[in-house]
Amino acid sequence: MFETAVTVASEIWIILNWLLGLDEDVLSVHHMVLRAMVVFLFALLIVRLASKRFIGGNTAFDMVLGVMIGSVISRAITGQSPFFATLCASITLVVLHAFLGKVAFRFGNLGTVIKGQTRVLIRDGKVDWDAMRRSDLSENDLLEALRLRSAVADWEDVKEARLERNGEISVVHKRSNDA
Repeated sequence: MFETAVTVASEIWIILNWLLGLDEDVLSVHHMVLRAMVVFLFALLIVRLASKRFIGGNTAFDMVLGVMIGSVISRAITGQSPFFATLCASITLVVLHAFLGKVAFRFGNLGTVIKGQTRVLIRDGKVDWDAMRRSDLSENDLLEALRLRSAVADWEDVKEARLERNGEISVVHKRSNDA
């Protein structure tokens, strides 16, 4: 029974080696095509299993994962790194992202370090120019965001505007009885 399992595993390895060029120094077209197909399906699987939030690139924390997975996983296609080790590295990145996300949720202060924090730019119609300077935002950047995201032409009509962790500016309008 054991010898049969070893024989089957050995045959599977020989077939995978031939299909994917695991021991080849130079990959042929069919190796690259099959690697691309396997890596695509693998990437689709780990992205589906991973947190949905990183797909939207909500914060730098999420964007870094997307860039790193793309970089690492491409090496499996081109043969620049060992095939299975590269796939394992990408799984490790997804697991680390999920773990740090849970840590950030559980420990708020650490979450701020990992994911960043929001910054109030306008409060009760008054611009915080120090916050604008620290955020590298110009007056024109702020006015553009107000027009595009909230149809407000003047910051005096804004109760609060924040630079969010994902880099977007959120706006809360003043109600007519707030004025």
